Amino acid sequence: MSNSKTIAKNTLFLYFRMFLIMGVTLYTSRVVLQQLGVSDYGIYSLVGGIVTMLGFFNAAMSSATQRYLSFDIGRGDEKKLQKTFSATLTIHILIAVLALILAETFGLWYINYKMVFPGNRLYAVNVVYQFSVLTFLLNIVQVPYNALIIARERMNIYAYVSILEAVLKLGIVFLLVLGEDKLILYSILTFSVAFIIRMIYQLYCQRQFKESKYKFEYDRVYFSELLAYSGWNLFGNFAAVARGQGVNMVLNLFFGTVINAAYGITMQIQGAVQMFVNNFQMAVNPQIIKLYASNSFEDMKKLVFQASRFSYFLLLFLVVPLLIHTEYILQLWLGIIPEGTFVFVRLSLISILIDAISGSLMIAVQATGKVKWYQIILGSFIFLNLPLSYFVLSIWKEDYYVFLVLVLITFLTLIFRMFFLRSILNFRVFEFCREVLSRIVLVTMLIVISYYIIINNYAEFFETNTGGSFILNVFMEFGSVFLIVMMLGIKKEEREFISKRFKRYER
Repeated sequence: MSNSKTIAKNTLFLYFRMFLIMGVTLYTSRVVLQQLGVSDYGIYSLVGGIVTMLGFFNAAMSSATQRYLSFDIGRGDEKKLQKTFSATLTIHILIAVLALILAETFGLWYINYKMVFPGNRLYAVNVVYQFSVLTFLLNIVQVPYNALIIARERMNIYAYVSILEAVLKLGIVFLLVLGEDKLILYSILTFSVAFIIRMIYQLYCQRQFKESKYKFEYDRVYFSELLAYSGWNLFGNFAAVARGQGVNMVLNLFFGTVINAAYGITMQIQGAVQMFVNNFQMAVNPQIIKLYASNSFEDMKKLVFQASRFSYFLLLFLVVPLLIHTEYILQLWLGIIPEGTFVFVRLSLISILIDAISGSLMIAVQATGKVKWYQIILGSFIFLNLPLSYFVLSIWKEDYYVFLVLVLITFLTLIFRMFFLRSILNFRVFEFCREVLSRIVLVTMLIVISYYIIINNYAEFFETNTGGSFILNVFMEFGSVFLIVMMLGIKKEEREFISKRFKRYER
C-alpha cells in the first residue's frame, strides 16, 4: 500500500479517537434517552436533522476544500496552498451567513407550522432549534481548519482533542440531571462543547500551519473554479441530506416523534459504525488525491482497490456481531428501546456495508475534479430515497420500508460509481470485480453460511443470556471473521504486510 507506514500510523490514531468517542456515546446516549424520554429524544433528533438539511451547500464546499488543500500539498505549492485556505474560509463564512438566513426563515417556518410534536413543547422546540443553528454555524466556519489538519495528515491531533471532548460530553450527562427542562439544557450544553472543541482546532491550525493565516484576497477566476467544483457537488450533497434527514421528516409526517426517536437511535449507530471505516478512509484519502496530483495513476488505482476491500472487511468485524446480537445489544445499551429500532438498525447496517466499498471510489472521482455528470447522475439516484420513501409509506404504511429503499439505492450507486470511473480514469471494472467484489462476496457468503449451520445445529450453545456468553460469542465471531478474511479476502503480500506489523508490535 502506498506510503503504508503513514496510513497505518494515522489509522491507529483515528481508531483510538473512534473507540473513545464510541464508548462515551454509548454511555451518554442511554442516559440522555432516559432523561429526556422517547418523545423529547425524537424531537431533538428531528430538529437537529432539519438544521443539518439547511447546510447541504456547506457539505458540497467541504469536499472541495479537502480536495484542493490535499492537491496543493501533493504538488508542493505552498503559495497556492495559502491562497486556497483563505479562499475556502471566505466562502465558508458566506455559507454560514446563507445558512443563517435559511434557518431563520424556511427552517423556522417548518418547525412551527409543519413539524409534528406535542403542543406543550413549542417553546422548548424553538430553543433547541436556535442552539442547533448556532452549533451548525460553528461547524461551517471550522471546515477549512479541519480539512487542513486532515490534508497535513496530523491525525494524532484528533485523538488528543477527543480525550477532552469525551470528558466534556460526560460532564453534560452529569449536569443534565440538574435541569428542569432537560431538553433545553441538553441543547445549550451540546452547543457549549461544540464551541470549545472548534476553537481548539482553529487555534492549533493558526499556530502550526502558516498557510492558515487568513488573508482576504479576491481572485474572481480562482473563486469561480472553487465554486464551480462545489456547485457540481451541491446536488449530490443535497441528495445525501434528503436521504438522511429528509426521510426522517417523512417518517415524522406519517408516525410522529416516537418513530423519530427510533430513527435517531439508528442514525447514532450508523454514525458510530461509519466512523469505524471512515477513520481508515480518512487516513487513505489524502494519499489517493496526492498520487493523482503527482500523476502516479497506477499506484493510485492499486490503493483504491486495496482501500475498498479493507474498508469492507474492517467494517465486517463490527457489523457481524451487531447483526447477530442486535436485540441484546440495544437492550443492554438503552434499556428503553423505541418501537421499530431493531429492524431499522439491521437494514441500516447492510446499507453501510455496501456503501463502504464505494468510499475510495468517491475519492478517486473527487481527485480528478471531473464531478459534473458524476454528481448529476449519482445525486439523482440518491435523491430517489426521499420520494420513494414517501411513496412506499403512503401505500404500505410500514416504517421499515424506507430502509429497504435505502439498501436498493445504495447498491445501484455502487454499480454506477464503478462504470463512471471507467469513463474518466481508465478504471478497469472487470479487474475491480475480480480483485475486490469477488473476494467480498466470497467472504460474506461463507460467513452467512457458517452462521446458519452453527445456529441450526448449536443454537443453545450460542444463546446470549448473560454478559459472559455474549462476550464469548463476540470473540468467536471476531475470530471467525478474521480467519475467513485472512484466508480468502486479502492477497498474499497484504497478509505478509499485516503479519510484519503484528510481529513488530510483539517485540
